[in-house]
Amino acid sequence: MQFSTNLPPKLWTVSGDKNQLEQVLINLIINAGHAMPNGGNLSISADNLYIDEEMTRIDSDAQVGNYIVITVSDTGEGMSPEIRERIFEPFFTTKDIGEGTGLGLSTVIGTIKNHNGFINVDSEVGKGSKFQVFLPSVNQEITPLEPEHEEPCQGQGELILVVDDEPQILEVTKTILENYNYQTITAINGREAIGIYAQYQDQIKVVLMDMMMPEMDGTAAIRSLKKINPQVPIIACSGRDIQNMLEANNENQVPAILSKPYTNQELLEKLNFVLN
Repeated sequence: MQFSTNLPPKLWTVSGDKNQLEQVLINLIINAGHAMPNGGNLSISADNLYIDEEMTRIDSDAQVGNYIVITVSDTGEGMSPEIRERIFEPFFTTKDIGEGTGLGLSTVIGTIKNHNGFINVDSEVGKGSKFQVFLPSVNQEITPLEPEHEEPCQGQGELILVVDDEPQILEVTKTILENYNYQTITAINGREAIGIYAQYQDQIKVVLMDMMMPEMDGTAAIRSLKKINPQVPIIACSGRDIQNMLEANNENQVPAILSKPYTNQELLEKLNFVLN
């Protein structure tokens, strides 16, 4: 795969959450990579753009004013019009059962809307895809975002076992944690997680456990992990109602739960809570 960037030095300034916007780009880049299983070209570019009255017709969320537009393009498999219309729906996925939750792009669109921006998608089967992310510049009047949280605590090199059947979630979570000075080890299902934990239980400080997985789901995996170590710290993760998945008795109780899609801040706060 070939990767290229075109980032002008004099881009306008935007106001936003650095961690959330970084996660948007990671999601889009990983999706582009998955769309090119046999290789291809991935490019990222950014430009300043003034949107006038006529151009606001391209999207109902667009406003007249200055924007920066970030474009992520690939030469991959592309999408049909029917799929393109649904890609931002929560839980919509074109992957086989057990290979993805369909939460990545719904998180992306939610984050960009929270930043008063919008996204355009251009794609054709066999001809790749282009995602354009529009973010308003601070040179114009915009609605202020919620006050930023305090900077999350850095890790101290703790080893975190991340368990999820969706490769995209594993890659994004691994990147976030390692950017904040944690070490990671990953498993794609409950059975693999048990084998890894049995081997590295003295080093693993927290297990981040997806609850919806094939072969062995999170509930069964938690039960097995607690037979190895009844005090194993676990954060249960799911896009659905986690409490209903956990057993009513104390056998499968966990110190923290994390609802998908989660932000960098939410992940790091839960991890800091469990570690301390």
